[in-house]
Amino acid sequence: MTRRALVTGGAGFIGSHLVDALVEDGWQVAVLDNLSTGRTENLAQSHGRIEFVEGDIRDRKLVESVAKGCTAVFHQAAVVSVPLTVQDPVGSAEVNEIGTLNVLEACRRQKVNSVVLASSCAVYGDDPEVPKKEDMPARPSSPYAVQKLAGEYYAGVFSSLYGISAVCLRYFNVYGPRQDPSSPYAGVISIFMDRAVKKLPPTIHGDGDQYRDFIFVKDVVRANLLAASATDAAGKVFNIGTGRQVTIKDLWEQFSKISGYAAAPEYGSARDGDIRESLADTGKANGELGFEPEVSFEDGLAAAFRWFEAMSYHYS
Repeated sequence: MTRRALVTGGAGFIGSHLVDALVEDGWQVAVLDNLSTGRTENLAQSHGRIEFVEGDIRDRKLVESVAKGCTAVFHQAAVVSVPLTVQDPVGSAEVNEIGTLNVLEACRRQKVNSVVLASSCAVYGDDPEVPKKEDMPARPSSPYAVQKLAGEYYAGVFSSLYGISAVCLRYFNVYGPRQDPSSPYAGVISIFMDRAVKKLPPTIHGDGDQYRDFIFVKDVVRANLLAASATDAAGKVFNIGTGRQVTIKDLWEQFSKISGYAAAPEYGSARDGDIRESLADTGKANGELGFEPEVSFEDGLAAAFRWFEAMSYHYS
């Protein structure tokens, strides 16, 4: 039986790794990406083996056409920058809420068996309780978090009303190769990599004692594949993290060791909408999806840095 998958945002950081894994596993893969932040270079490994459609998830008819015949849809496309959603809550909602609704509706109309949606740990907000568990009340503190939470609710409703299997994965802080530090969407790891290669001190927003749960991109890809094949996960939400916390100050120290460039960071004011403490309880994903992160933080960080060092001329 031919397995066909659609990956929205498939030319992006996480999406392109997911595309590569699907192709290697024998899937026919279609990619829908408007290239606002995605890069066709990210798909070089799968070039000639995928169908690439340049387009936008806000285009309802287009989304439905590329979802036709799919066994699974992996929805990665989004405005993922918290600061940009703070600046433009309406425009980002058109992508993150209406775009997600378009994807779910396309899956309903095309009778897609399985839908996996990228959500975010941002939905927990700044609740002081850690680690974060899926049954905690949501406390979104940014438009981005509200938009992701809305997508989760829609996924639950579509699963119960229409019988599709829509699973939401709350990503914690994903890092790895292909993360673009020049983008306004860049995470702290990609920014720190850029500073280390250029031998410039980083700017830490806040006191640096805030911490994150960093997870390597290939572990996130595995979580997506497990969610797509799960038999009893429709309408459910899962944390995808490691259960290990790393402070932002410690993160820079790790980069200093890897790169050989040790400079004292500069400190700036905390950013609006940023979360101070983020750590995943991964018990549910482990118990129900069989998910266990495999890449250690040290190994993942070294792999990401080696890739970036080799590719840094693209981002100079």
